[in-house]
Amino acid sequence: MISEPAPTIRELLAFYLEAGVDCALAEEPVDRLAELDAPPQTALQPARTIPQAERARPLAAPAVIRGEAAPAPDVAIATAREAARTAPSLDALRELMEKFDGCALKHTATRLVFADGNPQARIMFVGEAPGRDEDIEGLPFVGRSGKLLDRMIGAIGLDRRTAYIANVIPWRPPGNRTPTPQETQICLPFIQRQIELVDPDVLVTLGNPSTQTLLATREGIMRTRGRWFDYDTGKRSIRALPTFHPAYLLRSPSYKRLAWQDLRAIAKALEQKPS
Repeated sequence: MISEPAPTIRELLAFYLEAGVDCALAEEPVDRLAELDAPPQTALQPARTIPQAERARPLAAPAVIRGEAAPAPDVAIATAREAARTAPSLDALRELMEKFDGCALKHTATRLVFADGNPQARIMFVGEAPGRDEDIEGLPFVGRSGKLLDRMIGAIGLDRRTAYIANVIPWRPPGNRTPTPQETQICLPFIQRQIELVDPDVLVTLGNPSTQTLLATREGIMRTRGRWFDYDTGKRSIRALPTFHPAYLLRSPSYKRLAWQDLRAIAKALEQKPS
C-alpha cells in the first residue's frame, strides 16, 4: 500500500478556507496538545472560611468582555430602530453603525461594509450580506459575484458611479453562514433608513433573503423575480424589483436569461421621468 504524500502548507490553508476557517481568534496560537500533557493538580487547597460581612455583601456583576455578550435581541432591535431613525444623513448613519454593538456579527467581522456607489443614484441594489472579499475591502460586491454584478448592470448602461449598492446585513457572518433571523431583524432598521436616505426611484433586491426581508413576502425568488412591488419608506412609495443574486447565477448560469429579462425591465423603468 502506497501512502499518500503529506499535504503542503498551501493545501492545508486551502482546506481551512473551504471549511470556512479564514480568520484567527487570538494573536498567538494555542498548543492544545501541551495542555493535555500538563500534570493534573492533585493537591486540594483548603477551603477558605468566608467572614460573615462578606456573606452579606452583594456579589459584583462579572465584567462583560467585548464581543462575548450582546444585549437581548428585542433590546438590540429597539436600539437599532432608534439609532437609525435619528440619523439625518448617510454619513451620520454610517457613524452610528460603526458604534453600534447590538449585533454579534460586528465582533467577528473585520470591518463594517456600508455601501458603494453614488448616493444620488436613481437605482439602488441590495443584497444579503458581505462575503470574505467584501469583509477585507469594506465594500459590497467586490468578489466573483460582484464582478458579475458589474457586468450585469454594465449591460444596461450602469456602473458604480450611477448606482448605489448595499446589503441588508453590513457585517460578514463567520464562514459566510446564513444570517439568523435575529441578526437580520437587528440590522433591518439600518438598511431601511439607508434606502430612505438614498431615496432611489428603483430598488432592486438581489436574491431571496433580501427580497423576503425588505418586501415582506414569504414567496421564493422564482415566484417574485420580475414582478414589481411597492416599497413604502413612510414618505413615498418606491418601485421595487426582485432578481437573482449574482452568486446564484454563478452556480446556475442557465437562469441568466431570466436575469437579463429583469435587467431590461429595470432599464425601461429608468427611462421614465424621475418621480
